[in-house]
Amino acid sequence: MKEKHGREVRELPAVPEGHRRCPTCGETKVLDAFPRNRSGRGGYGRYCKPCHNEKGKETRLRLYGGSREYHLRRRYGVGEKEFQELLAEQGGVCAICRRPDPEHLDHDHRTGWVRGILCFNCNGGLGQFRDSPDRLARAITYLRGTTWQRVLIHPGVFQMCSPMRGRPPSQRS
Repeated sequence: MKEKHGREVRELPAVPEGHRRCPTCGETKVLDAFPRNRSGRGGYGRYCKPCHNEKGKETRLRLYGGSREYHLRRRYGVGEKEFQELLAEQGGVCAICRRPDPEHLDHDHRTGWVRGILCFNCNGGLGQFRDSPDRLARAITYLRGTTWQRVLIHPGVFQMCSPMRGRPPSQRS
C-alpha cells in the first residue's frame, strides 16, 4: 500500500500497451475483450465483455425484474402486466389467426402505438406487407383469384374449379 493525497491506495499491476484490466474479474485482457464505448476513456468500456454482460443482466433484474420486462418497457412502453392484460382481452389467442399463446407485441411503426398481440407468423406477415392495408387487400384479391374453389353443381355435389381455368400450367411444374 502506498499513500496518495493522505489516503492509503493499493498499487495495481502494470498493464501492457494494448491491454486493459477489468476491475470486476481482475484479469488483464487485450482491448478487443472490452466493449467499444466512445464516451469512455480510451474508447473502450471499463469492464470486459463477460463482466459487462453480467452487470447488465443484474441491472435489468434489479430494476425491471428481468430482461422481458426491460425489453417491453424500453421498446413499447408497456410492461409484462399490461401485456398479460391485453392477452386476456384477446382471449389468450393471436389477434389474427386465433392460435393460442402468442408472444409478439404488435405496434404501429408510424406512431409506436401497441395494436395487439400476435403469433410469430402473423407478426412477421404484417411486417412483410409493411403494415400496408392496400398490399394486404391486393394479396387477398390475388389469393381469391388463384385458389381452387368448391362450386356447387348439383345439390350435395361439388366440383373443384380453378378461377384461372384455361391457363396452361407453368413449365416448371
